[in-house]
Amino acid sequence: MSNIVEDKSYKFSIQIISLVKILRAHKEFVFADQLLKSATSIGANISEAGAGQSKKDFISKMAIASKEARETRYWLRLIDESNLIEHDLTSYLNEIEELIKILTKIVKTSQLNI
Repeated sequence: MSNIVEDKSYKFSIQIISLVKILRAHKEFVFADQLLKSATSIGANISEAGAGQSKKDFISKMAIASKEARETRYWLRLIDESNLIEHDLTSYLNEIEELIKILTKIVKTSQLNI
């Protein structure tokens, strides 16, 4: 069975890896490393939540994924608005907003169903 949010976060991570390569080519190593860590952590936590030992464990992992998504948005906005590279980040920013909305909904709905 396919998990939409897990698939979406995985595809986003693949896109981020491509962006990180561009950042590294421009010698923006700190931004590349920060972005790579936070963005790939989203999917890792979602994947881990799927094997949660309890409802509270599931919520905790999804909440961490949500926090990582927000951190990723921060790095993307910072890279975009500081013009570190000449690359349109609109699609990345739109995708992270969508992930944040989905994760927020999952966490809130799960908390109500405890």
